[in-house]
Amino acid sequence: MNKYIVVNQPEKWRFSIENITVISSQDYLTNPKFSLLKKARIFNLCKDYSYQSKGYYVSLLAEARGHLAIPTVRNIVDLKTLKLVKIVSDEFDDVIQQSLKNIKSREFTLSIYFGQNVAQKYKELSSLFYKHFQVPFLRVKFYHNTKWNIQSIKAISESEIPMDHLESVYEFANQYFAKKRYDTPKLTTSDFDLAILVNPNDPAPPSNPKALKKFIEIAEKMNIYAEIIDPKDLSRLSSFDALFIRQSTEVNNEAYAFARKAQQEGIAIIDYPEAILKCCNKVYMAEALNNANIATPKTVIVHKENRASVLDQVGLPCVLKAPDSTFSFGVKKAKTKAEYDSLVLEMLKESDLIIAQEFCPSDYDWRIGIIDDIPFYACKYYMAKGHWQIYNWEASKKNEQDGDADCLPIEAVPKKVLDMAVKSARLMGKGLYGIDIKVVDNKPMVIEINDNPNIDFGVEDLHYGDLVYIKILNALKTRLE
Repeated sequence: MNKYIVVNQPEKWRFSIENITVISSQDYLTNPKFSLLKKARIFNLCKDYSYQSKGYYVSLLAEARGHLAIPTVRNIVDLKTLKLVKIVSDEFDDVIQQSLKNIKSREFTLSIYFGQNVAQKYKELSSLFYKHFQVPFLRVKFYHNTKWNIQSIKAISESEIPMDHLESVYEFANQYFAKKRYDTPKLTTSDFDLAILVNPNDPAPPSNPKALKKFIEIAEKMNIYAEIIDPKDLSRLSSFDALFIRQSTEVNNEAYAFARKAQQEGIAIIDYPEAILKCCNKVYMAEALNNANIATPKTVIVHKENRASVLDQVGLPCVLKAPDSTFSFGVKKAKTKAEYDSLVLEMLKESDLIIAQEFCPSDYDWRIGIIDDIPFYACKYYMAKGHWQIYNWEASKKNEQDGDADCLPIEAVPKKVLDMAVKSARLMGKGLYGIDIKVVDNKPMVIEINDNPNIDFGVEDLHYGDLVYIKILNALKTRLE
């Protein structure tokens, strides 16, 4: 890919960077060869980004031409929106206060060059500002009242850099342009930066705190920088190389938005938005399993026109599922026809289609964990105490909300269960899946294909230990490669 640094006056550009051509903003905007260029990365270092200035138009036309611009027009507009600046800075207010706590004066100016500052102690703070605004040369002014607040933030030109900063800026520039990715100044020399999305308010998180800690510890050993982010951090996503979703996934929640943005920006993901769309809809799943001739309990897609005849096919008791039910939320059991009629009437108010399934009682469900078509853990999930499901969210005691689990070697799984799990996962594409299978009268049946399955410390990792975490991190590494 061709790389260009665009400045107002190339003859005054003071840095020599290998393999990157320095051109004028006038040349980029008016020379036809640049409008015809198919692939290019444009580093817009013009002295002014104000609306309708040359700097503004360089980023605007870069995007129109399909070139990758830093900063983007969105970054430029964000920088001038004081309300957004405040919202973003509030996200890392604790870092601001900690970084500036020893400053005695009531005012302070932070100069940020390619995401770094000449003083090492402001490295984290500089990095956070750059991750959010992605402007190569930034100047942030703070004032102290009862605490440190942002007075102003603006882009500066190369000519505004003090002489005594130039040597450091030259070093930062060479580090920055030597990278394969430019949207994050790495705080480490890691192979890649991984964001692990976790919602602290998740009612049924797919990984417990010890598992999240384990992911970070093992990532560090594998030379991967891993950081927990939460749903407020969507604006920071582009500063990472990879995204691992560890919150409940639904099409209408933040997890899908994160996956979609990651896909658009070429960030490695587990799991892909397509996997979320497919697995989160039980209607799609029922149709896909049926078309692939994979055995399931008798299943009927219920709508207003056929609801009266469904019980003739699935019998009583039967299981009713909302299309987007996860972790047993939105899954009901009808024991009588009256219960069935009442539940269906209620559920069809929320969705035009729901699922009715034959009730197949068992002591446990198999859960086969699959990453990119390869089984890598196996569990038996037992039903919650006195309940017909693995999860019983109505249980009064927290330790009775879910059943026990046994973790076994892959070799201990019956071959027909394992084969069925692999075949089912392939319907959804590459990704991380948990395939739930019941065996009734020696016949395996797929109950569910889960994207974003549980990886809990002390459960899914009980047999293979660290290898479970390593397999997932390696899958992300493979996506990057």
